[in-house]
Amino acid sequence: MSYSPLLLQLVIILGTARLLGQVLKYFGQSSVIGEMAAGFVLGPVIFGAIAPELHAQIFQPSSLAALRGLSELGLVLFMFIVGAELRLPLGVRQQLVTAGWICAFSVLIPVALGLAVATYLYVPLSPPGAVFWPFALFLAAAMSVTAFPVMARILKDRELTHTVIGRLSLTSAAMADVLAWVMLVLVVILAGSGQDWMRFGQTLGGLAVLGVVMLGVVKPLLARAVQRYAADGKPRAALLAGLLIGAFVCAHITELLHVHAVFGAFLFGACLPRDDRLLAVLIERIEHLAIIVLMPIFFALAGLSTTPDAFVGTGLGALLLILGVAVVGKVLGGALGARIGKQPWRVCLGVGSLMNARGMIELIVIKVGLDIGVIDDRLFTMLMVMAIVTTLMTGPLLSLFAERPAEQPEEKIHDDAMLSAQQAESSSR
Repeated sequence: MSYSPLLLQLVIILGTARLLGQVLKYFGQSSVIGEMAAGFVLGPVIFGAIAPELHAQIFQPSSLAALRGLSELGLVLFMFIVGAELRLPLGVRQQLVTAGWICAFSVLIPVALGLAVATYLYVPLSPPGAVFWPFALFLAAAMSVTAFPVMARILKDRELTHTVIGRLSLTSAAMADVLAWVMLVLVVILAGSGQDWMRFGQTLGGLAVLGVVMLGVVKPLLARAVQRYAADGKPRAALLAGLLIGAFVCAHITELLHVHAVFGAFLFGACLPRDDRLLAVLIERIEHLAIIVLMPIFFALAGLSTTPDAFVGTGLGALLLILGVAVVGKVLGGALGARIGKQPWRVCLGVGSLMNARGMIELIVIKVGLDIGVIDDRLFTMLMVMAIVTTLMTGPLLSLFAERPAEQPEEKIHDDAMLSAQQAESSSR
């Protein structure tokens, strides 16, 4: 019987992810940042440099096929849940104008800075044969991403979800991520079709038809199915299986259209009814498996795609430039948008700090860019470091601007009133 290192790889990957996650959590950071960092640690930059022979033996390229399959499954499941979670926070509809300004500036400024940096990075860091505009637009999209799931967890951990900063940030991030994903879809289509504009039109038309079918046909059917088979918020086994099959089918269709599977899974999740009870069950049964077991595999494979060559010669200067542009674009854009919405500076800077969190969504985006050949492993390494550093910055920056008691009373009174009303309603039944 031939030896397969899969189980050993899983032990090392999951063990490292949990260990670093707990270490980061001890220092007040989200554990997911440690899991992201674990992928980088297990790559050639650290583990490969410390023990090259052992690293090559454990993660030999011929043994990674199973890990890639598990990684893709984790991506599809995770993006399905991200789509299901995408919604306006309660009580924020009155602040939509301000959130719109935050979204606009936290996307436009990073996009503009990303395009400007692309003119400098294109020659030294683009893959052979890469066309400028897909490269530049991808870099712009990568700069404009905000990690909605990571932001939501940071706010929940700090009990800031129902504050002005929390509500504005969550709404703006949801809107900004939609724009970033649309831009990334266009980049993928451009990169896949090259100069074949007929293929470009076919892919774009196919996505438009898929969107119409999903929103016009599938979404109402899902609403009826949930109402019938999960009226209490707990889906029956048949419905849960149907939802998973639907996510896989939609992901496969987008792959057939030469677009990454994550877009189809995200779209299917976004078509689910906005039922918090259903979402809680999906998180318990699907997201926990995806985040605890499958996503660390994705992080590890991403880490294996990094290279020490990224920090050789002018690479360190390019990394610092990318970091500077990423931080300035998001913090400045978010703060400026909130200020136009007439928010106090402390709220503006808190929102800007949260919009700077890129987290695992950024890793998904840059892995897509690497897979389609828009960026090479050097720029991928730099962008992975940028994703980890900007997410690490979020907690300390937020502590400076948000964790003060002055903002809590009004929101707490509102939440207490809502709780009292719910209790009165329950007692009257």
